[in-house]
Amino acid sequence: MTLPVLLLVLAVLSVGAFYWGRSTAVRMAQTSALHSLPSYFGFYVLVWCGLPTILLLSLWLAGEDWVVRLLVVADLPESLRNLPTDQLNLLISDIRNMAYGNVPSTAATPETRAAVEHYVSLKAVGDWLVWGLSLLLFVAGAMFARSRMTPQFRARNRVETVLTVVLVASSTVAVFTTVGIVLSLLFEALRFFARYPVLDFLFGLTWSPQTAIRADQVGSSGSFGAVPLFAGTLLISAISMLVAIPVGLMSAIYMSEYAPRSVRSVVKPILEILAGIPTVVFGFFAALTVAPAIASLAAAVGLQASPQSALAAGAVMGIMIIPYMSSLSDDVISAVPNTLREGSYGLGATQAETIKRVVLPAALPGIMAAFIISFSRALGETMIVVMAAGLAANITANPLDTATTVTVHISALLVGDQEFDSAKTLSAFALGLTLFLVTLAMNVVAQRIVKKYREQYD
Repeated sequence: MTLPVLLLVLAVLSVGAFYWGRSTAVRMAQTSALHSLPSYFGFYVLVWCGLPTILLLSLWLAGEDWVVRLLVVADLPESLRNLPTDQLNLLISDIRNMAYGNVPSTAATPETRAAVEHYVSLKAVGDWLVWGLSLLLFVAGAMFARSRMTPQFRARNRVETVLTVVLVASSTVAVFTTVGIVLSLLFEALRFFARYPVLDFLFGLTWSPQTAIRADQVGSSGSFGAVPLFAGTLLISAISMLVAIPVGLMSAIYMSEYAPRSVRSVVKPILEILAGIPTVVFGFFAALTVAPAIASLAAAVGLQASPQSALAAGAVMGIMIIPYMSSLSDDVISAVPNTLREGSYGLGATQAETIKRVVLPAALPGIMAAFIISFSRALGETMIVVMAAGLAANITANPLDTATTVTVHISALLVGDQEFDSAKTLSAFALGLTLFLVTLAMNVVAQRIVKKYREQYD
């Protein structure tokens, strides 16, 4: 009796509960007037059947592993129960893997096999228990809702109140999730800055995060000057914007102002297909096609280009971002009222003059928002840079040199055998916090620009 099967059963029963409540209301309507539509009575029954059951399942999923682990540990022999925390956690992980069949238990000790059997039995009991409680709560909720249903019952008000609470709870979860992300970044970044000076991190010119894994090893203490990463991020992002903004904006102008409706209905979906291509595919294209082509072209004109270059990564990243810039710009340009265009034509302006002096200024706030979204997308890209530009942290303005970005090194720093509380690992959070603050500042500036230049049109 797995959880997906239980959810499927509850979904089918929920549909039945809705129609049961609705049909009950329809029968009541034959003898007296109802305060609410019959469908609201169905939703009222559905709320009382579904919400308690969902709450139970959420609590069970959150606490099941902890409860089973506690009972399994309590049943272990004293010699195993008193193991150090890390060894005990490893033993519990092995028991869990054996119980799920991920690891064979033939080589396990008798004590471990007994713990595996206990784990399996506890999971089986828990599954039957959650099945019974879920169905019991479902039936109890249906009976309670039915007992409240009368022709004068304000079912619509109750349902809308529940929906309001759900919406407020959802928005609260979103807010607290954002706060949790910021606090987790801030807390770990402060731990890093307690070991490495902030100014050296922000203005240091050497990025070499290699440190000794253990205290008894000989290794570098690490150098965490992030300027090479910031320089590479800005260089590659700037190149991508030089590709994405002109092409995206021009294509948006064409589709909204010049293209016939039949052409627009074909061109725009084809252009937006680029947004659905995985970034790893763009990375392959950059590494296997664009980067060699750039190196060959540079050699043909007497320039020296690296096999992995910022130009290759930035150009392909710009191609990837074109759909974002084009689609958003097309939407805001199309939203400009036609009365402005007609007024411009009435004054004798040509179509090109109307687009340049009327349409684009009117759409400027939306175009700025599209630029900020596209630039933020460029700042967060990782795979294309890894495959086409490499991992070398260089301070360079030459697009033919190798470069790297902040996000590439964040992903590189969080893998491997390094301890989580080492300076090398914690530096990833410092980079993440810096990137977050830069993106936040960009959004604040963009909002100021939009607010300054926004105008109201009829």
